[in-house]
Amino acid sequence: MDAHLEDLMRQALALAEKAGQAAEVPIGAVLADESGRIIAAERNRTIARCDPTAHAEILALRSATQKTGNYRLTGTTLVVTIEPCLMCMGALIHARVARVVYGAVDPKWGGAGSLYNFAADSRLNHSIAVEGGVLAADCRRLIQDFFRQRRAQSGSGGGHTIRGV
Repeated sequence: MDAHLEDLMRQALALAEKAGQAAEVPIGAVLADESGRIIAAERNRTIARCDPTAHAEILALRSATQKTGNYRLTGTTLVVTIEPCLMCMGALIHARVARVVYGAVDPKWGGAGSLYNFAADSRLNHSIAVEGGVLAADCRRLIQDFFRQRRAQSGSGGGHTIRGV
């Protein structure tokens, strides 16, 4: 596996941990340019911002477009701890991101291959290369531990999980 991708994923995992510590669903994302330099790094902030669109991926796109002065992010790679949801994949396609690399699959909300595969839908005007499974065990463990702890605190043994993991 590409050592640089693993380094980027470790940075995304550190952001995800911060999100979890702030009671947000622990998802982190970094966006790198063609040379591999990080141009944006974000974590989920839906609760803090009272904004259902404040996913790590969306915030990374917003940050990068502000830095670059361009709403098109061609040649970039997004590295994210959990497979992007439908909303995020739509935004990534609109931004013309070249590649998405994720850690763990999201079988209930995934838009990059597990539930839907927006990245390869020929009906859309842009396709994105997708690679999953980078540090998947670490990514999966972080989000599962978060929801396990959340269920223990609420006293419920089961129930619904956010983004399906």
